[in-house]
Amino acid sequence: MTSQGVPQHIAVLDDEVDITQLLANYLGGQGFRVSQVHQGRALDALMAADPPSLVLLDLGLPGEDGFVIARRLREHHQCGLIIITGRGDAVDKVVGLEIGADDYVTKPFDLRELLARIKSVLRRVAPPPTTSSTAVAPPAVASAPERLRFLDWELDLAARRLANRGGVEVMLTSGEFDLLSVFVRHPGRVLSRDFLLESTRGREAAPFDRTIDVQVGRLRKKLEADPDSPQLIKSVRSAGYMLAVPVVGV
Repeated sequence: MTSQGVPQHIAVLDDEVDITQLLANYLGGQGFRVSQVHQGRALDALMAADPPSLVLLDLGLPGEDGFVIARRLREHHQCGLIIITGRGDAVDKVVGLEIGADDYVTKPFDLRELLARIKSVLRRVAPPPTTSSTAVAPPAVASAPERLRFLDWELDLAARRLANRGGVEVMLTSGEFDLLSVFVRHPGRVLSRDFLLESTRGREAAPFDRTIDVQVGRLRKKLEADPDSPQLIKSVRSAGYMLAVPVVGV
């Protein structure tokens, strides 16, 4: 539920009716409004008529590959995206994250863990609005600048917006935005993968977890003049990554 009492809308796309019904019943009991769809075309229609805040997407769909649907969602919509699939292959996970999925859950999954991941993504994608005009923000938040500039880029933390010097907005997924936000808050510091994953996803890295590496690669493609020779986000061997340019408040 949002702070205004309006249920957040989640779409579940899976060709197995039992799965969509299970998730609809469980998430509905947790205060969400859930739409069940079973084909990519049905999801397209839903996105046009009643767009959800988050999509749970199965990869193994008949007729249209789930990766194609995920890529289409990322090109045209800013909703949260969690891939749910029976494919446990590491390559599939990397491809899903490269396309822009916010998280990746393999079947069989624990409903409580899935709920925690959904809430985590929704907090990043659609933070609940403040309902009281008299609410006072904590001093640390109130004193921190909401807009930060580094080289030719300006990041608006409140609006979750990245723009270049000409004011042209660059679309970021929620995961990319959160990762960039951590970097601009810690310029010149080497940040480990564990720290970055904990700061953006609220969990520790598992062995061979490439989530942060994939997200950094996507950010470099959008921010760097030459992604193969990065000047903004630099790799520090055996330590992690570092934003290598100064950051100033606007």
